Amino acid sequence: MAGGDLRSLALVSTVVTAAMCYVRFAAQRLRPGLPRLAAFLPVLAVLPFLPLAFHAIHPRAISGFFLAWLAESKLLLLAAGQGPLHPSLPLPAFVAVASGPVRLRADKAVQTSSGLGLVSSAVMAALLAVIVYLYRYKEQMNQYLLLTLYSFHVYLALELVLASMAAAARAVLGLDLEPQFDRPYLSSSLRDFWGRRWNLSVPAILRPCVYRPVRAWLGSAPAGVLATFLVSGLVHELMFFYITLRPPTGEATAFFALHGACAVAEAWWARYDRWWRPPPLLATPLVLAFVMVTAFWLFFPPITRPGADKVVIAECEAAIAFLRDAGAWAAGFVRPA
Repeated sequence: MAGGDLRSLALVSTVVTAAMCYVRFAAQRLRPGLPRLAAFLPVLAVLPFLPLAFHAIHPRAISGFFLAWLAESKLLLLAAGQGPLHPSLPLPAFVAVASGPVRLRADKAVQTSSGLGLVSSAVMAALLAVIVYLYRYKEQMNQYLLLTLYSFHVYLALELVLASMAAAARAVLGLDLEPQFDRPYLSSSLRDFWGRRWNLSVPAILRPCVYRPVRAWLGSAPAGVLATFLVSGLVHELMFFYITLRPPTGEATAFFALHGACAVAEAWWARYDRWWRPPPLLATPLVLAFVMVTAFWLFFPPITRPGADKVVIAECEAAIAFLRDAGAWAAGFVRPA
């Protein structure tokens, strides 16, 4: 990041910490419902604007995801007396859970991995570096090969960023955390991919915020699923705005609406035990192919059309060059004379 974005990071971190301290103070003294919601409104109004303080795409998009999606949703749940936040949490833990991809493990007896191991992280970082290197030849690449690399780039970058943030919270605050991904490349269905494997912070928020209220209101699980995917699409439009700084195109909403409809159809088909379904060895590649092909069609164009992907690549190349130079400097510094 440039010096300006480092200053923005310090400013945004200070504002968010102060805002979450205020939220915790208000939640301790006000009952759930309209009193809490009214007290939270100033913070809810400010959070979506904070990512715009950054000039580079990466910090703007990451902070947009953390603040305009996760934090806003968690504060709305807290206003209703629900969700992962509780005013009894220690202040550092409250701030971390409120403003980051940190989910406290509900059942400590459940033995699941709480993040990437060192070896896995190193392998993923190396693969991401290879992908960034291959972008040098993107002008000679087939368009669909390039979009495939973009797909792997999105997964690896999200996995590393979210896992490192959660690991930092675990190391500094001693929190027992749940993992952010669960091997999405092994998904056996769209419901498995979106609900149980991909970016688990998102379904953990969308279930109580959208799915359960809509299901209870309409008495229909499919309506809850469709509403959840629709809201996810609308929020992705906002995430794309943070990336491109251009008005929404509706393509992200169409992408998630399509996947929601297919997930509902998939659940309806699964109710009939005698109907044919693909074996696991075939189901996984079919699911991944469907996700990638529809992403080529609807998900990536709003980013590639204005050239935001080129800026992302340039930022990645600059980051890798910085790490390479820093590593060479460190190696020379510790090398004995």
